[in-house]
Amino acid sequence: MTGRLSQATLGAVPGAYRPAVDPQDRHAGIVHLGIGAFHRAHQAYYTEECGDWGICGVTQRSSAVADQLGPQDGLYTLLVREGTEARPRVLGAVREVLFAGDDPLAVASRIADPAVSVVTLTVSEKGYRHDPATRRLRLDDPEILADLGGRPARTVIGQLVAGLAARAATGAGPVNVVCCDNLPDNGPTVRGLVRAYAAAYDQALTAWIDANAAFPATMVDRIVPAATDADRSEAASLIGLEDQGTVVAEPFTQWVIEDSFAAPRPAWEKAGAQLVSSVAPYEKVKLRLLNGAHSALAYLGGLAGHQFIAEAVADDAFASFAHSLMTRDAAVTVDAPTGMETGPYADSVLRRFRNPALKHTTRQVSMDGSQKLPQRLLGTVAGRLAAGAMPAWAGLAVAGWMRHVWTQRTETGEPFTVNDPLAGVFAARLSGADAPAAVVDALLGVREIFGPLADSPEFRSLLTDHLSRLSRDGARAAVLAACA
Repeated sequence: MTGRLSQATLGAVPGAYRPAVDPQDRHAGIVHLGIGAFHRAHQAYYTEECGDWGICGVTQRSSAVADQLGPQDGLYTLLVREGTEARPRVLGAVREVLFAGDDPLAVASRIADPAVSVVTLTVSEKGYRHDPATRRLRLDDPEILADLGGRPARTVIGQLVAGLAARAATGAGPVNVVCCDNLPDNGPTVRGLVRAYAAAYDQALTAWIDANAAFPATMVDRIVPAATDADRSEAASLIGLEDQGTVVAEPFTQWVIEDSFAAPRPAWEKAGAQLVSSVAPYEKVKLRLLNGAHSALAYLGGLAGHQFIAEAVADDAFASFAHSLMTRDAAVTVDAPTGMETGPYADSVLRRFRNPALKHTTRQVSMDGSQKLPQRLLGTVAGRLAAGAMPAWAGLAVAGWMRHVWTQRTETGEPFTVNDPLAGVFAARLSGADAPAAVVDALLGVREIFGPLADSPEFRSLLTDHLSRLSRDGARAAVLAACA
């Protein structure tokens, strides 16, 4: 190696691995909130492939990404892994990285830049500080209240509204707000959160937003595990330079975007994005089949001691369970878009999950279950119950989450911490719960997760049966029984 990746050393990278456009020729027309690994492997990849647009990325929770990419002039390696093969590509679409904690006012200022016409977001479900069951902004959230109280905005919705207010005040022009998180109907959902905050912030601002901001719905799909030291070492050996910002991804990638914009945007379709009139059918299939199976494998496989998703899918019992969850529970609650068959889709999902090169941990996928369950599993549960059927596989997945929250240890005795914004609520409700029926009642009582499903005696009975079996026989025996 001859040094660290940067604009000055880019010429040392083998030609086939360099950016398609000289990074210095890109203009930052996009502000991205939440510049983690997924964005850099997905939306930044599409932007890289379709012209001279650049991105100003904002990291919210820590300065880590800014520390990694700042000295590298925004450059980093996307390492695509499949089996034993690793293909590197240095991407140059990211032109600037801000740490919101250092200067929150700078975020609104960048959003208000007249050269910016797109704001994209990947901040995870919990970053929106909303109620997943009602999709409403939690206006009583302490951080939301602090933002509305006059401090420089630190929540994502607060930063976004502050930026939109500055655009309105300076005549910066219309803007596209493109949510790329796994929220149901994510564009309209974020629009509702923004309008609710704006109404509390400055009632007059809502009219400007309605007239000047578009919130297209999207569906995003690519598996992006956390990069390891081994990944960074391999990327360095392939490009010939140290790269502290390496991200890893599978070959598969998909981006479906509602064709509804108010301002200029990159021609993402040139890089393979699908522009459609309605994202809803794609979104529902992905959330209920792929994401639902992902969460089920994380909770049930994790309880059984599987560290990685690929490891769980390599176990035929868990693979069969995930396939049944997708094809026998979830698939019958969705209307797949034209040209998509749910059976082959489920097969392809398991092939992707089985990729041993992707070290996606069950612990990583199991995070923030309170924010994910409604769209990944509970929609399937509600659909099956409404049809007069029992959601046997989805119910077991939810029971797996309950056992995960309740015991906080694997069946091999390894303790873990429940990483969830409602972890304190769970602990308080589970205090004194020492049997499956009591645990089910305690957790069903978290209405912001379960909503009306909490009142279903059939669902309560199903969860109690599944949790009893998990407690008595273990996760592997439970999934075998479900598939028998």
